[in-house]
Amino acid sequence: MSKRPNWDEYFLKLAMLASERATCPRMHCGCVLVKNKNVIATGYNGSIPGDEHCEEVGCLVVDNHCVRTVHAEMNALVQAAKYGHAVEGATAYVTNMPCTTCAKAFIAAGVKRIVVFSDFHDTLALDFCKKAKVEISKLPMPKLDINYDLTGYTSARK
Repeated sequence: MSKRPNWDEYFLKLAMLASERATCPRMHCGCVLVKNKNVIATGYNGSIPGDEHCEEVGCLVVDNHCVRTVHAEMNALVQAAKYGHAVEGATAYVTNMPCTTCAKAFIAAGVKRIVVFSDFHDTLALDFCKKAKVEISKLPMPKLDINYDLTGYTSARK
């Protein structure tokens, strides 16, 4: 029997799954906003609704950043707002350390903790989070495998 993931591992794996929907080949990123152990929104980096995707037409790069792409963190915040889910006090599980702009948006929205497993070299994001008392937890990357056990299900069906 496999070890059951703890809550941080579980939600980081969900962020990894969300990142599979990303449409910018420069970086796949996923974000899951969680409050009281409940997912309130997810996001991945991709184009605005109705626009072409980077993977179809190429990236629109300005100052070494793809500006066609809405970051995963922003998409998750927008989904929460669009569907009326309060973010105050939430934890953000993100596959990559948020950029300065996304960190500021999390701070302004009331996110209290950010959990990541990889780095984004942006010291301003770290500085802003520290000033705002937003905890950043950098954890090891969760295992890539999914332990889907059908033994109980198959024996129950016999």
